[in-house]
Amino acid sequence: MPRPTIRWWPALPPCWRRNWRRGRVVGTGGLRPRDAWLVGGALGVAGLLALHSVVPNGVGRLGSLLETFLPWLGAAVPGLGCLALLGRSWAGLLACLAPVAVWLWMFGGMWFSSPPAASDLTVVQHNVADDNADPAGTARALLATRAGLIAVEELTPAARPAYQDVLGGSHPHRAVHGTVGLWSAYPLSDVRPVDIRPTGFPESRRRGLRATVSAPGGEPAVYVVHLPSVRLGVTGLASAARDESAALLARRIADDPAGRLLVVGDLNGTVRDRGLGPLTSRLGAPASGFAFSWPAGLPVARIDQVLGRGVEVPEVSAREETGSDHLPVLGRVLLR
Repeated sequence: MPRPTIRWWPALPPCWRRNWRRGRVVGTGGLRPRDAWLVGGALGVAGLLALHSVVPNGVGRLGSLLETFLPWLGAAVPGLGCLALLGRSWAGLLACLAPVAVWLWMFGGMWFSSPPAASDLTVVQHNVADDNADPAGTARALLATRAGLIAVEELTPAARPAYQDVLGGSHPHRAVHGTVGLWSAYPLSDVRPVDIRPTGFPESRRRGLRATVSAPGGEPAVYVVHLPSVRLGVTGLASAARDESAALLARRIADDPAGRLLVVGDLNGTVRDRGLGPLTSRLGAPASGFAFSWPAGLPVARIDQVLGRGVEVPEVSAREETGSDHLPVLGRVLLR
């Protein structure tokens, strides 16, 4: 008497069994071309996520370009999964598990982790845009975050009185150098400019300052900076000036004896962008919160940063839109 066959999965309708069977490995040992494309696409996405650092940066800064939008590679998985379902491909569906696992390993903590209920210091930083038509309204939006430190970039001489009028009452301590500024609810000391100009940039380009903040939980050094912009063209990502500026800032930080240190500002790059590696390798990034900040209308990347050394930044969050093309970014800081 033949031994009964035991199935460990529910039986499918006959029409589905025929279609799914066509998507399985056949006697020749190969896959349908459609299945091969789905499997290759899913494994390709997983590979780009996991091995992004090996993508060459010598031509057009392709590696930096990929790393700027790295989390968005995960958006390809639902599309691949839908194609696999429509094509009734077991192989395609199973292959989609690979990029899902890699994405969760890389970004799941930022998505699912719970931020602490309290922090020692809050700082909001914002590229307010030099063509902002409503600086007073932007200043009020920053004030509404209730942050103890308010750092701004692209601060123009014409707009400076509007920010002082709104912020000066609650944040009486101020440091401004060129187009960057810091308003603080706590006393500031040892305020100095930080020269991060790349080769060939004029002396009038002043985009960095440092100050020591006498906060209740400690006295961190705070850098407010604005790195040069990058441009995307037919030859790729033009980021040489930004990368040089980041390296200059990294050297300043390496020489800074402060045990607690914050870097806030528009870095024109994400923390995974290898062009910022000399700088970001010396600093801790937020543990949770994607906080995409640019462009304001449809944010796809966080190029506005709150990073620390000797302190912890457990969370960053993007705030409501202002008159700028960036969104403000609020960071919660534990001074340990």
